[in-house]
Amino acid sequence: MTLKVLAVDDSRTMRDMVALALGTEGIDTTVAEDGLHGLEVLDEIAPPDAIITDINMPRMDGFGFIDAVRAREEFRSIPILVLTTESAADMKSRARAAGATGWIVKPFDPAKLVKALRMVAG
Repeated sequence: MTLKVLAVDDSRTMRDMVALALGTEGIDTTVAEDGLHGLEVLDEIAPPDAIITDINMPRMDGFGFIDAVRAREEFRSIPILVLTTESAADMKSRARAAGATGWIVKPFDPAKLVKALRMVAG
C-alpha cells in the first residue's frame, strides 16, 4: 500500500526536500505552502494517510492548522507530525494539546522521517 502524505511548509526548499525524501521511499506526497493552503488541499484530495506540518508559517501557522484539521470529523484520525526548527518543550506540549501525533526537529534525517511516518500511518 502506498502511503499518501500532505506536507505543509512555507519554505519551498523544505517542501521539495520532504517530497524528495518521501518520494524515494514510494510515498505519494502532496504539498501546501501554509496552513490555509493545507486546508484547501485537504478539501481537494482524498484524505491522506498522514500530515506533516511546520509550525512557523504565514497566514495560518501550524498550531492553527492542526486545530482546524482536528475540528473536522473526517480528519480527526489522521496522524499529524510536526516538522519544525522549534524544539522548546512548551511548543511541543502546545502541539500535542492541539492534536499533533509527533514532533521532528529540522534539519531532519530522511530515514527517520520515513520511519516515523510508517509508524504512525501504517
